[in-house]
Amino acid sequence: MKIRKGDKVRVLTGKDRGRDGVVKTAIPTRNKVIVEGINIAKRHTKPRSAEDPGGIIDKEMPIDVSNVAVLSPKDDKPTRVGYSTNKQGEKIRVCKRTGVEIPDGEA
Repeated sequence: MKIRKGDKVRVLTGKDRGRDGVVKTAIPTRNKVIVEGINIAKRHTKPRSAEDPGGIIDKEMPIDVSNVAVLSPKDDKPTRVGYSTNKQGEKIRVCKRTGVEIPDGEA
């Protein structure tokens, strides 16, 4: 999976199409990501303790990785991700459209 935690992405399909967000969690085993503020669902929860009153909460649900695209750091347009090696011989992610290095999301 080429999308990582902390990447800035744009939603390509679904009810939140066209919206941008940051990947909060990547779930590579299920090929899904959780994006901040995207794909919000209402969840009805039971009270579990005195501190947890329960009720209806908004929860960010996973979205398939094929429905989001990484935004290019150069011009904030959706792009595909490729791999290359830098001068030190390390494997880096690059923007397929512009060839610019995509920094790791977690800083």
